[in-house]
Amino acid sequence: MADPVPTQDDLRDNAAFEALMWAMARPGSLHDLPGGIADLVLALVDRECRVLVDDPSLAQVVAATGAALVAAEGADHAFLTRAEGALAVLAALPAGSPLYPDQGATLVLPATLGQGQRLRLTGPGIEGATEVHISGLPDGFIDLRAARCRYPEGVDMVFVDVSRIMALPRSTTVEGI
Repeated sequence: MADPVPTQDDLRDNAAFEALMWAMARPGSLHDLPGGIADLVLALVDRECRVLVDDPSLAQVVAATGAALVAAEGADHAFLTRAEGALAVLAALPAGSPLYPDQGATLVLPATLGQGQRLRLTGPGIEGATEVHISGLPDGFIDLRAARCRYPEGVDMVFVDVSRIMALPRSTTVEGI
C-alpha cells in the first residue's frame, strides 16, 4: 500500500492549523500564516460549525465548507476583516459557562502586531510574563475582553496581521502597560 500524498489544499490547511495551534499554545507569540484569514476558515470550519463573517467573499469560503452563517449570539467562530463592529461582536459572542466552557466562541480579527498599545500577558503557555504590542483595535476592546474572559468561560481571540497571527486564549490575563 502506498502512503497517501497530501494535496496543496491539505498542506495549506495543515500549515494554517499548525500556526493556530502554536499561537494558542504560546500566547503572544507570532506565527506565519501565508494565506491569511481565509486559510484559518478552511482549517477551522466544517459543516457542524456556526459562523459569523463580515465580508461577502469570506462568507463564500465559509459557505463552501457547509457551515451555517449566523449572528454573533449563535456563532462558534467569528471572522472579522474590519475592526469596526468588533466591540459589538465581542459583547454578543457566546462565552460558554462554568459547566460548558467549550461553548465559548473564537474571534478572529485584524490587528497590527508589533506596534501600538503595550500589553503584558500572563497565564498558561507563558513563562512568567511576556509583553506584546497591538494596534488597530477599537477603544475599550481589551477591557471588554477582560470582562468577557472569566476563565474557564470566555472568548478565544486570534489577531491576523496580513500573514502573521497571534492568539490570546481565554486563559490569558491581559494588562495594559
